[in-house]
Amino acid sequence: MKSILYLHGFASSGASGTATSMRTALYPYGVQVIAPDIPVLPAEALHFLRQQVEELKPDLIVATSMGAMYAEQLRGRLRILVNPSFCMARLLTFGGMGRKPFRNQRADGAIDFKVDKEMIAQFRDIESHAFEGITPKDKALVYGLFGQHDKRVNCQPQFLKHYGREHFQLFDGEHFLNDNVLKHVVIPLIKQLLQL
Repeated sequence: MKSILYLHGFASSGASGTATSMRTALYPYGVQVIAPDIPVLPAEALHFLRQQVEELKPDLIVATSMGAMYAEQLRGRLRILVNPSFCMARLLTFGGMGRKPFRNQRADGAIDFKVDKEMIAQFRDIESHAFEGITPKDKALVYGLFGQHDKRVNCQPQFLKHYGREHFQLFDGEHFLNDNVLKHVVIPLIKQLLQL
C-alpha cells in the first residue's frame, strides 16, 4: 500500500477537511493518507516531522501553507508544496500575539494555543535554514502549487528562485484549499506522481 504524509497549515490539525477529502479520493486507489497533528512550537515540529518521515517512509509528502514550509526542509523525499508559507515569523509578527483558536479538532483535545515572541523566534530560526543544500536531485522531487488569488501568502518568488519553473504550477484558487482545487489540481498530481 502506498502512503502519503499530509502536513497541515497553521492553527489546523490532522483532522482538517483537506486530509479527510484526500483520504476519500485516494482510498479507492489503495493509498493511505497519514495526517498527524504538527506540534505548535517550530523547534518541536521539525524534529517531530523528521521522525515521522524516518519511521513512516511515505511515498509522497503533501503539505499546505506552514506544513509546506516544514516539508521544504524534509530533503530527499517526493513532495508537493501547496501555497507554502516560507515567512511565518513575519506573518505572525504582524498578525498579532496572544491566544489563537485551532480551526480543527486536535487529537490531544487542545482548543487554542499561544503566539508569543518565543514562537516567532523559533519560526525565524527554522526559516533561516530554508533552501539549504538543495541538490539537482532534490529539485526534481519538489512540486510547488500556488493559488492565483492567495491574499494571505505569496512565496512564489522564493520557490522560483530555488526550485525553478519546471515543477511550478498556478491554480485558480485561494490560500485555503477547497474540494474543487483538490479534485482538479492536487489529486491529479498525486495520481501522476504515485503512478496510480
